[in-house]
Order: sequence, then C-alpha cells, then structure tokens
Amino acid sequence: MPLKTIRNLTAIAFLVIASAAVAGDDPRHERHELMEDVGDAAKVIGGMLKGERAYDAAAFMAALVVFQDVSKQFGDLFPAGSETGMGTEAAPAIWEDRAGFDAALVDWQNAVTAAIEANPGSLDEAKPAAGPVFKTCKACHDSYRIEDE
Repeated sequence: MPLKTIRNLTAIAFLVIASAAVAGDDPRHERHELMEDVGDAAKVIGGMLKGERAYDAAAFMAALVVFQDVSKQFGDLFPAGSETGMGTEAAPAIWEDRAGFDAALVDWQNAVTAAIEANPGSLDEAKPAAGPVFKTCKACHDSYRIEDE
C-alpha cells in the first residue's frame, strides 16, 4: 500500500476518534463533526468514482468504515431539545417523523454494510457497491436536512 494511502487512512481514523473526543456533550456539535467525517470519506469515494483519483481499494474500504462507524452513532444524536441552535442543519422532520428518520438511517446502514461485504477490488466493482450508499445519503438529506445557505 502506498505511503500516501496509509497517511490518508490514518488521518481519517484520527479524525473520527478526535471528533468524538472533542464533541463533548452537545449532540448538535457531535453530529456536525461526525457528518464532517462522512463528508471527508465521501470525497475519497467520490473522487474515485468520478475518475479524479486512482481507485484504491484500501482507501475505499476505509471510507466505508467511517460511514459504518458514524451510522452506528448518528441516530442517538437527535434528542428532544437539540432541534435548533449552533447552526444545525437538522430539519424539524427528524422529530416530527422520527420513525421515518430512523428507517432512513437503517437504510443507510444496510447500504454501507452491503458495500463493505462486496469488498470491491476494482472501480468497476466499486460503482454498484457505492451507488446505494450515496442514494440513501441523498434520500436522508432530501427529507431530513436543511440546506446550508
């Protein structure tokens, strides 16, 4: 594995750990930091899918692991009282349709798990594995996120 890839994977892992440590007790901050980690991981995968960077199976899988780790924590970070403040992009629909939001998170978890289990060794294998992951991300954002202006 190239040294640059090892550094990138180490940086992603560090960010996930550091985000959890820095986030403190405020779920709005914690969920923001976790979504930043997901965004960074999505850039890795997206860059490969768009041909902006060479396919690297280890980096692809590491990014999926970030998604998986966040998906396990994310649902618990929307307690009553965290609907507003701190520039949250969480839409009121999260609290108004909690069952729908929870189902969207499960859909994302399932898509991530399936992509990890596919263990794509090439870009051609990665594309169909990543598609459902990004589709579930978009579906959740469309329904449960307020776009930052």
